[in-house]
Amino acid sequence: MFVEESISATLTNSRALKQQLFSVLQNCNTLRTLTQIHTQVLVNGFSQKNFILVKIISFYIAFGNVLHAQRAFEKIQCPTTTIWNQMLQGHARSGNPRKSVELYTCMVAAGAVPDGFTYSFLLSACARSGLVREGEQLHGRILVHGFCSNEFVKTNLINLYGISGYDGIGYARRVFDEMSERNVVSWNSLLAGYIRCGDVDGARKVFDEMPERNVVSWTTMVAGCAQNGKCKQALSLFSEMRRARVELDQVALLAALSACAELGDVKLGEWIHSYIAEKFNFQRQPLLVSLNNALVHMYASCGEIEKAYEVFRKMQKRNTVSWTSMITGFAKQGFAQEALSTFEWMLSLGGNDIRPDEITFIGVLCACSHAGFVDDGQYFFTQMIQNWGIKPKIEHYGCLVDLLSRAGFLDEALSIIETMPVKPNDAVWGALLGGCRIHKNAELASRVAQQLSSELDPEHAVGYLVLLANVYATAKKWQDVASVRQKLIEMGVRKPPGRSWVQINGAVHDFLADDRRHEHASSIYDMLENVNRQAMQEGYELDIFEVLFDGGVIES
Repeated sequence: MFVEESISATLTNSRALKQQLFSVLQNCNTLRTLTQIHTQVLVNGFSQKNFILVKIISFYIAFGNVLHAQRAFEKIQCPTTTIWNQMLQGHARSGNPRKSVELYTCMVAAGAVPDGFTYSFLLSACARSGLVREGEQLHGRILVHGFCSNEFVKTNLINLYGISGYDGIGYARRVFDEMSERNVVSWNSLLAGYIRCGDVDGARKVFDEMPERNVVSWTTMVAGCAQNGKCKQALSLFSEMRRARVELDQVALLAALSACAELGDVKLGEWIHSYIAEKFNFQRQPLLVSLNNALVHMYASCGEIEKAYEVFRKMQKRNTVSWTSMITGFAKQGFAQEALSTFEWMLSLGGNDIRPDEITFIGVLCACSHAGFVDDGQYFFTQMIQNWGIKPKIEHYGCLVDLLSRAGFLDEALSIIETMPVKPNDAVWGALLGGCRIHKNAELASRVAQQLSSELDPEHAVGYLVLLANVYATAKKWQDVASVRQKLIEMGVRKPPGRSWVQINGAVHDFLADDRRHEHASSIYDMLENVNRQAMQEGYELDIFEVLFDGGVIES
């Protein structure tokens, strides 16, 4: 039913008509209906009636149409503070929160008096757009005008200072400590501030002090640990969250899946997958694309590439990250042809919504490198620049150098390094050095290693020097092996031991090279000896030129 039909034609009294319009407005549930009501307001001369306009503007903002709200606002001759606040809030939540700060300048010039809501919305806008300096100036006005005890204002001040890194978190803590009353929202704001600046230990202290926690508190901690490389701690918190019977939201599940991918905990990842199917899919709740992407990444990282592809294939909606995760997953697991086929499938869809980005091409180039598809790799590298307008970064050059080096085109790889517009890093030189080892080019390896040892600090150079020693050993240049050994001794550094892990019955066991700390170390080494003996009996020959480096000593 159209709005015109819902308003009685017999209503000629202005007050009755206003009440009728307001009543219809209260039940508005679509943007089209709202537009019709707004038209009736204008036609009947109620464009300056604040109580109706506040509602209309708030509905426009709720529907995400800040432009229509702004147009309605601009027709008001003397907006009240409440109406100014509506617009400030709308812009603060929009894709361009800076407009809120610009509008505040107009508000002050118009003589409107800011209140606590005004400053709360403005601080939110400053935090979202990174306007820390402007937020600090607002803090000064808040103190002058006596809104420093307002709970909402102080919570938004914590959010503002929380985005400023280590310097800002001290101010955020000070504001928090000055609050006479705190709720779970203010605690969560402080918690998020510590996570943003990478202080996970500080965040954990805040988390432990919280008198009340909600799903946001738990999710912030789980996600914060996962994002800062503390994946075991993230999964431990996730287990605590489950035991506390906190309802798991999609953000918490996404963070836990990221940690599972990092640790190779496929068992927990599978449990999360089944929980998603039961909780969200069965109840037909919309699933975040990013959550499906995390499932794909988790399965691919754990080596379950078929399960990763099954999730990917069943996704109703995919974005560039979805395609990139699948392509990279195939590439890392050695399925180069599948990676390139998926990339071609992605390109065949066309449209602006699904476009390969710089990370997609890293996955494509990685696939070509591992499979030795030299021509394909060079073709895609050129297409990335010419067709997609993507400027190569150091990672792309690293993939290209790795591709050429693995295939034995060492001179071409060196030429790329010498002519690339960005300074090569240790990973790029390392890729060339790895190619020298494969193809036993000790002369070029020596040049590369000298370059690396001159540019890197000893802790980072040691791995490449050990690799150089391996190249010399392969070429049976034992005097050069001894020279590298002596240099390592003089540098007084140790190569970080190799590390691996395995999951058994839900527990992740990690090991270092020559590790004896595990409670079953004796049985493990007995089994390893049996495996080696059986391999020798079946004709396997050890690479006697492989150089082992342990504690600064090289043995051939």
